[in-house]
Amino acid sequence: MSRHLSPHVSRPAERCVPPTAGLPLALSDLFGRVPGADSDLASGLARAFNLPWARIECSGTAALVIALTALQRLQPGRNEVIVPAYTCPLVAIAVAHCGLELRLCDLQPGRPDMDLDHLERLCGARTLAVLPTHLAGRVTDVAGAAALARRTGAFVIEDAAQALGARIGTESVGTQGDIGFFSLAVGKGLTLYEGGVLAARDPALRAACTRASEALARRHAGWELRRTLELVAYALCYRPALLGVVYGRPLRNALRAGDRVDAAGDLFDLRIPLHRPGRWRQSVGLRALGRLPAFIAGCTDRARRRRAQLESLPGIEVLGDSPVVPGAAGIWPVLLLRVSDAARRDRLLDRLWVAGCGIGLPFAHALPDYRRYASVVPWQDAGALPNARDFAARVLSLSNSPWLDDERFERLCAALVAD
Repeated sequence: MSRHLSPHVSRPAERCVPPTAGLPLALSDLFGRVPGADSDLASGLARAFNLPWARIECSGTAALVIALTALQRLQPGRNEVIVPAYTCPLVAIAVAHCGLELRLCDLQPGRPDMDLDHLERLCGARTLAVLPTHLAGRVTDVAGAAALARRTGAFVIEDAAQALGARIGTESVGTQGDIGFFSLAVGKGLTLYEGGVLAARDPALRAACTRASEALARRHAGWELRRTLELVAYALCYRPALLGVVYGRPLRNALRAGDRVDAAGDLFDLRIPLHRPGRWRQSVGLRALGRLPAFIAGCTDRARRRRAQLESLPGIEVLGDSPVVPGAAGIWPVLLLRVSDAARRDRLLDRLWVAGCGIGLPFAHALPDYRRYASVVPWQDAGALPNARDFAARVLSLSNSPWLDDERFERLCAALVAD
């Protein structure tokens, strides 16, 4: 694959660009004094992002498991969960972990939002929850999905795993539905290496989530030691000089093996760890949190400039927030590019992904097209979910990391046109 790479895109001396814009940690985050009046990460996040309530979990997936468990205990007669057909495979794994039935909703043409006509047909008396998703920080239409879900008495869980800091007006995403969750995993902005956040307005739902969390996520010294060592390694290695080794080399190996699932970071264990995140890791997050708003603002400014340039290229569309959501202000860990056709998208991937220049995939496939997850995703025939499959075949992600400098971005734009 590397033989097809244009030498003008990536020069040998250049460093690898991370796939998303994650907040680098400073050494003072590991051992410094906790700033401000907040004594814990949950209260710090609630204050920083105007969340009515926050609870820290060991991962975004764990937060989803706890939310589903809490809701299923409140509505034991319901067992179906409706999710977008193009989303993270961990969502399907979480639904299966809870013993619930996954239902896949098609997307709107050319957008990651759920197709409301299809969603209306899927919602019924057995629907426990609907999961509108803010894919890659883009604000989705939660209100439209919620109106359909609530007609049948279903709950709305807002998947804001990739959208911490996104807003609708002055309100954070994750607060429009009944329960929201965010991820604090690597590459999601603020990170504990692995972590998650639950949010809810209703006191009864907060209490239900707390009970479920206390029952499912106990302290586990082994897991916490592992995550602590991984967080320290992240703090040391997430820097331009080392990304070629810790990210670029595994990426090239996966692509040489023809494994796009591995290259996209979509290889997940079917077992979900559930444990309490330790105080030290949370204190690292709290110390880093003070720099996050400025980092998000910088990403937004850079994305605004680069979006305008990318949209001037023929056959490239940069996806923004849902046009039906007034006041939507998403975050920009990546720019989602929709290419004119699937063949051209694949040619661009073949030339550019291996270069480590920031081009990649949000997820490798629509959910039913992962062979690895056939046991947790219901089978769909080839004619089903046409919009989700078309979206999966034509989308690219472009890192919005500050380490993709302007000179390299200009060369990347030229390579996108040269196809």
